[in-house]
Amino acid sequence: MATISACAGVKTTSDAPSSTDNNGQASTTEETKTTKDDAQGSIRRKQLDADIKAREQRNNMGGDPQERAEGDLASEVRSKLEANIPRGQLTVTAKDAEVTVSGVVPTQNELDKIQPLAMEIKGVNSVMVKAVVNP
Repeated sequence: MATISACAGVKTTSDAPSSTDNNGQASTTEETKTTKDDAQGSIRRKQLDADIKAREQRNNMGGDPQERAEGDLASEVRSKLEANIPRGQLTVTAKDAEVTVSGVVPTQNELDKIQPLAMEIKGVNSVMVKAVVNP
């Protein structure tokens, strides 16, 4: 049986940290592309939700609905965060159903949203938030 998965470390914006080891440190690259306005749009939000549902359906067809590929978990959490925290610069990794999110968000309110949003994704057992507030 083949397993379909996405990349293990995914980012909400091009200037998000390159890994979850950076603990809130922004990337040093000069890329300026951002998804802020795009992610706030209702069409983009619907696209992100549809992507999450499609991944869940593929997983349900291929086996245990609670067991998810690490890349799928990271990608789905990233999509959820991108849609709901568009001003965040976040990086997401997953290992053994534990998701780690690091990077920066502009407000404490957005930081507080990370853990509950990530837990909405089927297959996520725990969330480690290494992100920090940097207005």
